[in-house]
Amino acid sequence: MPAGELRYPSPPPPQATETPVEEDEAWVWTQIKAEARRDAESEPALASYLFSTILSHSSLERSLSFHLGNKLCSSTMLSTLLYDLFLNTFSSDPSLRAAAVADLRAAHVRDPACVSFSHCLLNYKGFLACQAHRVAHKLWTQSRRPLALALHSRISDVFAVDIHPAARIGKGILFDHATGVVIGETAVVGNNVSILHHVTLGGTGKACGDRHPKIGDGVLIGAGATILGNVKIGEGAKIGAGSVVLIDVPPRTTAVGNPARLVRGKEKPSKNEECPGESMDHTSFISDWSDYII
Repeated sequence: MPAGELRYPSPPPPQATETPVEEDEAWVWTQIKAEARRDAESEPALASYLFSTILSHSSLERSLSFHLGNKLCSSTMLSTLLYDLFLNTFSSDPSLRAAAVADLRAAHVRDPACVSFSHCLLNYKGFLACQAHRVAHKLWTQSRRPLALALHSRISDVFAVDIHPAARIGKGILFDHATGVVIGETAVVGNNVSILHHVTLGGTGKACGDRHPKIGDGVLIGAGATILGNVKIGEGAKIGAGSVVLIDVPPRTTAVGNPARLVRGKEKPSKNEECPGESMDHTSFISDWSDYII
């Protein structure tokens, strides 16, 4: 094993006193602390930072709440207020903690540039924006809408990720690079979805009410793709980079182009055998729709 590299064994079998979800959260938090200790030893300039953000905390939700509070605070929205808000929300809702762990695992597995769980926790703005959005969404469902909108504004300012607090986001989400992602008010994103930078899930500009896309489980949306209107992107579908989608995309199919068309046509479209949102395969079937040659 190369020097400084951490092994990631499978989590041990759950104990009778903990649920599998709690066991998984504890295992990931143990890995994060081990990574932080390693990095503090190898790079003393980061020792104080790693201590304050990770090593001084007793749990993942406390570390995440502290980090988000410091990232999103301003002169009029204090870090202590945000820390309490995040911590109370994460502590009272186990599903939010489970989603954060699933998102950490998604980044670590799907992104070759994600060298560690702690790297994602501290430095991935897509991950941080998603966790902050989950809190804003919780506030929205509790009818604390002015606070939800204020938090939404700070998330957009700091991370350049604009997700309306009413939008519903699943777990196992990867916002890869994340800059310029826009998700509208009535959008729904399923589980195990991967979305790259400058993706828009927007309205058409003329509809009211339920007017934003519904993204199924396991979908991959390439960089710069635009999906407009109350359209459904089926489970396991793939949207090519730069595509503009205005109508439904069937499950397990690939849509590319402007306007987007199904690879091999709508009568017998190519079917994705793997889950694109997890495999991150952007270029399969390229020979079926493009004769591009350099």
